[in-house]
Amino acid sequence: MLPVIALVGRPNVGKSTLFNQLTRSRDALVADYAGLTRDRKYGEGRLGDRDYIVVDTGGISGDEDGIDSHMAEQSLTAIDEADVVLFLVDARAGLTAADEMIADYLRRSHKKAHLVLNKTDGIDEDAAAAEFFSIGMGTPLPIAASHSKGVRQLIDYVLEEIPEVEDEFDSEPEEPGIKMAIVGRPNVGKSTLVNRMLGEERVVVFDQAGTTRDSIYIPYERFEQRYTLIDTAGVRRRGKVHETVEKFSVIKTLKAMEDANVVILVLDAREGIVEQDLHMLGFVLDSGRSLVIAVNKWDGMSNDEREDVKRELDRRLNFVDFARIHFISAMHGTNVGHLYESVEEAYESAMGRWTSNQLTRILEDAVATHQPPMVRGHRIKLRYCHMGGSNPPTLIIHGNQVDSIPQSYVRYLENTFRNVLKLMGTPMKINFKGSENPFADKQRKEKVQQNAKKRQLDRSAQKRMAKAKAQGKKVVATKKAGPNKRKNKARV
Repeated sequence: MLPVIALVGRPNVGKSTLFNQLTRSRDALVADYAGLTRDRKYGEGRLGDRDYIVVDTGGISGDEDGIDSHMAEQSLTAIDEADVVLFLVDARAGLTAADEMIADYLRRSHKKAHLVLNKTDGIDEDAAAAEFFSIGMGTPLPIAASHSKGVRQLIDYVLEEIPEVEDEFDSEPEEPGIKMAIVGRPNVGKSTLVNRMLGEERVVVFDQAGTTRDSIYIPYERFEQRYTLIDTAGVRRRGKVHETVEKFSVIKTLKAMEDANVVILVLDAREGIVEQDLHMLGFVLDSGRSLVIAVNKWDGMSNDEREDVKRELDRRLNFVDFARIHFISAMHGTNVGHLYESVEEAYESAMGRWTSNQLTRILEDAVATHQPPMVRGHRIKLRYCHMGGSNPPTLIIHGNQVDSIPQSYVRYLENTFRNVLKLMGTPMKINFKGSENPFADKQRKEKVQQNAKKRQLDRSAQKRMAKAKAQGKKVVATKKAGPNKRKNKARV
């Protein structure tokens, strides 16, 4: 088993910065902003031939109220899961009451913990560490996480104290399985849905818009099928995004959508469909990812309200008719389990592979049923089809005059392939390739060279005839060539 190292401390002491250094990534959001991290974030690191897992946590201040209390619970859970705890303190701020409270909790938990003195760049380390001896956690380990100062020595020192344990099972990395990204506007219930699908309070849930700020990747297994659930930050309209931190959160959400196999778009049934929901759908379609729509907060609505919502969905979401729509209640768990069925169906459709022979037969049947239109008096001919890629399925159709195919006929072909192949939950791309002669440029070049040579020969014959006439010689033109089609020559 890999050793688990948890990073704990007060808000804004540099835990996320150290997380990025230990994992050699930029997965954790970092800003000069207290309380930026709220959920537990896991990452993998490696030093030499030793692998380890790092857990980034939210800050603990001791006077938590509201959402801060949920953040503190996440941090305490990380301490219970960890093999080693790195307790970060701020060398510039000095010892605080919150530091003493955390140190007391670590002593009572009997966890192996190390006191890490961060932000020691540009100051006297010994003087800064002197006051931290009073909390009874040994000699502080000085580092400067933002400049990578002392980080290598820190992790080397920590791993030396952890004995290597041989894994009884195969040490090959596990497959991430089906990646599902939960996206939507703020406060539509994304984190509540994540906790309900996992069956535990894995991420912070609070009745406040913008609770989740970072994309949290959570691998797990259900009925021998591996999944990776991605909780993302809510995306508001561009005009309402002013803070730099929120801009980075939106970027992480869009990146998570591209990284996922299936996107679950969460809508608020009580607010209906707004323009931002349609913008999110546009992002999903542009990324080419499979789509499942979850209409949340379905409980407690009257029958008339539900019928109004269904009519609105039919009217405004007709361009994504390939996506399954589920009416759920993330808080009570209603119909949440059925999301897995649609996710697996969409994933299988997106990753499907078909032979060129099978696709060409479908194309021939579609063309026989409904011929392409005429273009400048000539019929468009579609000859054969083959796979061009998956996730999303991409088909390449070869023919002539493909640039003139109308969009209506392209939609007809998409619907035909979708119905015959039984694709559900995934968009489809059809690319056309014309039948232009690849040697056309070469033939034109050779023709130009032949014409030039012919003109040169004609000029040479005319010069010889003029020279013979000037010398008084009789010039007789040869007769037209016979079957061998030789050109006329001037014979002197």
